[in-house]
Amino acid sequence: MKLLVFAHVPPPHHGQSYMVKLMLDGFGGDHRKRRNASTSTAHDIECYHINVRLSKQLQDIGDMRSGKIFLLLYYCLRAIWCRFRYGVETFYYVPAPGKRSALYRDWMVMLLCRPFFKRVILHWHAAGLAKWLETCTQIRSRSLTYRLMKDIDLSIVLSKYNRADAEKLFAKKIEIVSNGIPDPCPAFANDVLPLRKARLAARRKLIAGESLTPGEQSQAGGDPQIVRVLYLAHCTREKGAFNAMVGVALANKKLAEQHSPVSLQLTVTGSFVTATDRAEFQHLMKDSAVSSCVHYVGFVAGEQKEGLLRMADVFCFPTFYVNENQPVNLIEAMAFGLPVLTTRWRSLPEILPPNYTGLVEVHSPGQVADGLLALMTKDGETLRESFLKRFTLDKYLSSLAAAFHSIEQNEPRPAPAPVPTT
Repeated sequence: MKLLVFAHVPPPHHGQSYMVKLMLDGFGGDHRKRRNASTSTAHDIECYHINVRLSKQLQDIGDMRSGKIFLLLYYCLRAIWCRFRYGVETFYYVPAPGKRSALYRDWMVMLLCRPFFKRVILHWHAAGLAKWLETCTQIRSRSLTYRLMKDIDLSIVLSKYNRADAEKLFAKKIEIVSNGIPDPCPAFANDVLPLRKARLAARRKLIAGESLTPGEQSQAGGDPQIVRVLYLAHCTREKGAFNAMVGVALANKKLAEQHSPVSLQLTVTGSFVTATDRAEFQHLMKDSAVSSCVHYVGFVAGEQKEGLLRMADVFCFPTFYVNENQPVNLIEAMAFGLPVLTTRWRSLPEILPPNYTGLVEVHSPGQVADGLLALMTKDGETLRESFLKRFTLDKYLSSLAAAFHSIEQNEPRPAPAPVPTT
């Protein structure tokens, strides 16, 4: 299959662009840039990539400017050129979340590009477009969206929850393919698990009123009385940063009232997307109950990010982001065997094992506090096992490739030519 990948890769860095990059790299990268184009391709897929980068930074995403319109037109013309120059018949695209400017982008892309390609694949990384179309747009907008985007050959969704987005547009075929990432902690059993177990055992002893030996204190990293809570996402209200901060402060208040030797410390990462988010963060930090237990480190990546995940005891992500679907940060936390606290929001419960106890309602700092207090005496080994079974890069790529090839297999084959008679 020759696949025209019409999607951007980092920068700017966010879950969707990262997953597109993993897919593109996993299938061998842009076929035009390969040194030896005659060699076999990964999963029998040749990718031709149009890097549709319309924003230079996170703050620009979603803004509709005249310059972006001309840039998008340029990208569409490049895609059409690739269609005829390289014989690419399948068009891969990541459709919009429930945002007006992003929907206009989809209209333009479908209007210009779709007529030139034999097959179209939509990969639904964001969730909620179907409901947004019904509740927040006029009938003319809905009608045009259906006209331009209905009867797609293949829609790939990340979970059962967001099948509704594909069904709303009457996709001919729908496949569920969960995200998958390279194992960020392949040496988990030897490098991470021993310290994690030692800290958990020491913490349980302290909560039970028992003393630690110097050896136990050392094996637990020197500070088992501190529960290291990690928030790893954009520092915004919708992603749950501020509910995490208040939740940790409330949890510490309860522990102090119980005269517990244990307390929680929250590390907050991520960039501020808007000035409003930064102002709200600074306002919360004026409260000594919050500032005494919150440490902000900003955007992290690479070894710094890996180090935070290794040293954390609990992962806290009480999101209610409107387009949340299957966030990579939760999958990364599971890969590091961290107990996870998140919300019963959209498809998030599907990521975690059945009857998982670390789920809370949105907008509920009090539940966040109670959830953290419960999780600080739990281990996350079952989440590590779940990651290895469901969310690895190999499983992601093989499932995507199978879905892509399925629409070729379902096409009617031409009838054989009649055998001439003598």
